[in-house]
Amino acid sequence: MLYLKLMAKLFPDDFLWGASTAGHQVEGGNYDQWTVWELANAKEMAKTAEKRLGWLPNWQEVKAQATDPNNYISGKGVDHFHRYKEDFDILKSLNLNALRFSIEWSRCEPEEGVWDKTAIDHYHNYISELKQRGIEPVVNLWHWTHPVWFEEKGGFSKDGNIGYFVRFASKVAEEFGDDIKYVITINEPNVYVTYADLNKLDVPPHGPLWQRLLTYRNLVKAHRYAYRILKSQNPDLQIGIAQQLSNDMPKHQSKFIDKFVTRVVGYVWGTWFLNRIKRSMDFVGFNYYFTNYYDGFGAKNPSQPVNDLGWYMEPNGISEVATKLWLRYHKPIMITENGLADAKDEKRQWWLKETMLSLIVARKAGVKIIGYMHWSLLDNFEWAYGWWPKFGLVHVDREHGMKRTVRPSAKWWAKQLAHLRSQD
Repeated sequence: MLYLKLMAKLFPDDFLWGASTAGHQVEGGNYDQWTVWELANAKEMAKTAEKRLGWLPNWQEVKAQATDPNNYISGKGVDHFHRYKEDFDILKSLNLNALRFSIEWSRCEPEEGVWDKTAIDHYHNYISELKQRGIEPVVNLWHWTHPVWFEEKGGFSKDGNIGYFVRFASKVAEEFGDDIKYVITINEPNVYVTYADLNKLDVPPHGPLWQRLLTYRNLVKAHRYAYRILKSQNPDLQIGIAQQLSNDMPKHQSKFIDKFVTRVVGYVWGTWFLNRIKRSMDFVGFNYYFTNYYDGFGAKNPSQPVNDLGWYMEPNGISEVATKLWLRYHKPIMITENGLADAKDEKRQWWLKETMLSLIVARKAGVKIIGYMHWSLLDNFEWAYGWWPKFGLVHVDREHGMKRTVRPSAKWWAKQLAHLRSQD
């Protein structure tokens, strides 16, 4: 337990040890632009699943689900919308003190200019229940989903639509600003605009890459304007973003081309966006899942270890990413997502321990990390992959009444956090 004693010295009492969720992925009953896409494409997704995913080492284990159209429908989710109190009790039992979640715009404003009081009251109760349990709410305004009417207007691809998002941000500040401290405006804008290319699917946002890059630029503006309106209504709010960042490394340190490509990729993928909002963020949030090693013009990673999605796993790379961000922006750092797809729960404990050790490295180097949010609290709907990837600290049996079962790795982590606090 030596590392826990070291952590107790390096991490303040108010450090946020938490988990992440996203409304569309867990709530159930959502109606947004992704819902529309799912219903229109589920059969085709199932039909092409083996072509897209047959290379996975665990393909035979997931094949039945991946080739079922129902896999690609978010539908009832894991019923978190109705069972959030139960989920918060589980979160508390795991010795976690923070939850990152989304306030779903499509619920709050299902029709243009019409606010749904029932939905807003739900989120008031949601935040209240968190605070009653001593759990810090970390609010995300936009986690890839928005109202269908907004999408029909062109979504973020049109500069003139940004005002609708800013109006939503203003409404959140008006309704919840006195009850929250941390706000994330936008989740993974880089993944959102390139998801179609990365997965070879015609998912939202639609259109050629050049058009989606305009969307990327508009998301910069959306963050800036939202930051201003949020701060004007509550100057004490701490506002950031959740950018997806990998630990980009040259395969060969002696090769110029490897180092050059690594720098270009790092700038285009993450730094370009962050540089344009650096004066409009109080903390830097990032989602970390993997390291990429660049050999020439492409990433060539080791074949093992990988998670169920085939992503190469190097959990200790998180300290490298956090340190670079700290040195570049001198802003507090929040790890807003970090985890792995691991249905058998064989590697999650290793991942968590290596991650905690890596956070020690970063803190010892002087990096001001204020929080760590594990993805995810619950098994959830993984966009174009559907239901078969299992990221949850808590297993959800959707075939048997949405029964929640805490995974052994989560119980182990809960004990570590309890020991950590006992060192104070």
